[in-house]
Amino acid sequence: MLQRQPLRSRLTANVTILASLLLMTSGCGTTGAGSGYNATTNANQLNEAIVAEKPMKNVVIAHVNIGSPSRNYIKRSEAMVDGRIAEYLRDNGYNILPQREFSQRWNNATLIYGDPVDPTTGRLNTKTFIRITQSIRDDMRDKTDVDAFIFTDLIEHDAIVSGGMNHVARFNGVSRKPSLKGPGDGVSADFDWSRPVSAVSLQVSVYNVDLDQAFAGLGGIDLTDAVDTRSGNGWVRRKDILENENYIDQGIRLALHPLIVMDNWPGENPNKSN
Repeated sequence: MLQRQPLRSRLTANVTILASLLLMTSGCGTTGAGSGYNATTNANQLNEAIVAEKPMKNVVIAHVNIGSPSRNYIKRSEAMVDGRIAEYLRDNGYNILPQREFSQRWNNATLIYGDPVDPTTGRLNTKTFIRITQSIRDDMRDKTDVDAFIFTDLIEHDAIVSGGMNHVARFNGVSRKPSLKGPGDGVSADFDWSRPVSAVSLQVSVYNVDLDQAFAGLGGIDLTDAVDTRSGNGWVRRKDILENENYIDQGIRLALHPLIVMDNWPGENPNKSN
């Protein structure tokens, strides 16, 4: 269970936890036994005490990441993914406040505190981010009925493709077969399947109006690389990144479980002893 702690400590811990999760993701290549079970499924963290103390009905989805900004070829899909997240939350009883309630206040706060993201390096200034977030919280708490702030980060990371006859990448609860890019419809026998492939996952962080972290989740979406059939020996970035709506919706359900319970959740080894 998540523990209540200062916002600065939570943000720092969030980055550390995420790095560990992605390291585990890149090292997992087996699913284990059991129908639908996927050993890479993230054990999301829900603070039931915080949720029970102050139920979260009215929420706003932030337009910025809680970590560093996504890369441009992923960032262009953020609004679309946020829209599908909002729809899923709405279907499960949440009231979604207009995103402009957050974004307009964010823009005003950056005029005072500066942009927390270095435009050259993309690095996040945590101190500035905290000041901006706290000022937005203060104003929205006084002028809206917001109960929680939701940050939705699309993060790119490495995944491992399984060996054998069926080459499948498994990460954060999903299994994805690499696609091909280039001339031809086959893969060279010399292709090095042991090289990590790039993938994208959805990280969801939920903070209540006191900025206590109520939930943290991670769900896999899709591969951002394809087999380069032209060279025959490496990966190349796909053009159709984040275009499969079924994959996006699966990642959303995984990332929000058990805040919203997912049917047929692929986590928990079914062979473990009770």
